[in-house]
Amino acid sequence: MSVVLQGLAAAQGDAVAHFAGKLRFETDPSDVAADIRAGVTGWVLIDSRSQESWDQGHVPGAIHLPTREIAERAAAVVPAGTPVVTYCWGPGCNGGTRAALEFAKLGYPVKEMIGGMEYWTREGLPVETAEGITRRASDPLTAPTGIACAC
Repeated sequence: MSVVLQGLAAAQGDAVAHFAGKLRFETDPSDVAADIRAGVTGWVLIDSRSQESWDQGHVPGAIHLPTREIAERAAAVVPAGTPVVTYCWGPGCNGGTRAALEFAKLGYPVKEMIGGMEYWTREGLPVETAEGITRRASDPLTAPTGIACAC
């Protein structure tokens, strides 16, 4: 018996609803980077990590707002109704999810950047520190040189 097919695949309508729903709640580093490069405005990127993590490197243009401070400071940092994208360390961390929940509780439209800072860096995207903006080598399994996933 197939391990993959142990559970029946969802019916078409259920599958469409599920995957469309995921895309309403998630974005990825490539899409965030594309919007930043294109100068797209109308949304805010929030880094919900600690000060020490932020100092090690963050997405250029992101706003530092640790999760524990969102309820108190969000209104002063992000205009009401502005779409928010949150991120934390990476897929092994649910900090971006917790930050997204805090913004959702405050009534903000919100998405989480899946992969977080880990995948941002692994894709070789720019990282900002106090010393300036740098690019680290991309992980060839995440962003092979000269090849784009073109998704």
